Formats: sequence, structure tokens, C-alpha cells
Amino acid sequence: MCTVTFLPKGEDSYILTSNRDETPLRAAAPPSAYAIHGKEVFFPKDPLAGGTWIASDKVRFTLCLLNGAFEKHKHLPPYRLSRGIMVLDFFKYSDVQAFKENYTFEGIEPFTLIIVDSIPTTRIFELRWNEEHLSFKELPNDIAQIWSSSTLYPKAIADQRAGWFEDWLEGRTQFVRSEIIDFHKRGGKGDLWNDFVMKRGDKLQTVSITSIEKTNQFDMLYEDLLES
Repeated sequence: MCTVTFLPKGEDSYILTSNRDETPLRAAAPPSAYAIHGKEVFFPKDPLAGGTWIASDKVRFTLCLLNGAFEKHKHLPPYRLSRGIMVLDFFKYSDVQAFKENYTFEGIEPFTLIIVDSIPTTRIFELRWNEEHLSFKELPNDIAQIWSSSTLYPKAIADQRAGWFEDWLEGRTQFVRSEIIDFHKRGGKGDLWNDFVMKRGDKLQTVSITSIEKTNQFDMLYEDLLES
């Protein structure tokens, strides 16, 4: 939930890839299909709260969550609702606008939520909540994007990571999922604290990579880095 990239592949296809930075004690179940608000939703389940950081109905919507909004905030529990449950609650709604206008965000810890809508064509939205204000915008669907969690990566580091991504993009006219996954494993400069696959002592590290590719169908690939 802490490093996310979006790669466009024409009007109707894309690759969304997420590195999850978490305590290794908080392992998640591999992706499976679950009945969520009357819909079949595919996601890796967090065992503590039952939520997730990435989910897709493999029909229309793919969502990916990052902790924090624009800058690092103070963690002040208890919170009314887990951010991972909020991701699943999205599937109660008919579309992005209905979720934005009707969902109750008060009492949820700050987050950034990426929403990709595939009908009738690819649209990508960024929703940020800082406990006071909701920021919402639609992003161009033909430009590669990267996000780094504000709780772990201050702006200077996030900008540096964006620079690594720009270097990787240079000269590429087509995107292949195996190549972006390799970048998600190797991106960086040998700094374990801030590389794409990071490790900060025994308490925090990149525990998994999840990638969703949408072509004429949806395919979710999940790699548990603790077992590989």
C-alpha cells in the first residue's frame, strides 16, 4: 500500500502495481474472490481488520490504497473505521461520484485512494483524505503515474523515487507487466530505507507486490516477498 504505479496501455488497458510496506508480522492472505456488497471482489485480505489495500471486481473497478494524504500525519487511534474496510465499502456504490458524495470519511485515518474505472473507457481518479478535507481529481488516462506513501516517504524522497520511475520510463513505448514488476523489485539506489523494496529494521519492510493488468480481461498477480 506504499508504492503504486499506473501504466496506460491504450484507451482500454492498463497495469496497476503496488508494493505493500508493512510489519512482517501482519501477513495477508493471497488474493481470492469474496462476496462484497453483492458483488464478487478479488483482493488479498488483511487478517487483522479483514480489509485490503488493493481490490478489483474484474469487471469495472480497481482500487489501490496508500496510507497518508499529502504529508505525514500523527497516528492518533482509535479510528472509527479501518481504511482497508473503506476500500471494500466502495463496492456498495454504483460509481466513483456516488462514493465521493455519499460516503462518510470522518473518523478514518488519512489516506490516498487510487480508483480506476474501466467503463466505458479507462478513467483514473485520485482521492485524498487528511481528516479535514477531501481532495478529488481525475488524472489523464494516457500518462504513467507513481505514488509513494506520505507516511513513509517525505516529499524529497517521493520526488527522488518519481525520478527513478521517469528514468525507467525513458525510451519505453510499450509496457510489459514482468518489466514493471522487476522495477518494483529493483528500483532505487541501494538504500534499504527508501528503495522500492525497502526494509527498516525488523519492524517494517516490503512484504508483497500485487499487480493488476487489464486487457480484454483482468488478471491479478500476487507475490509474497516474505516467502520468495
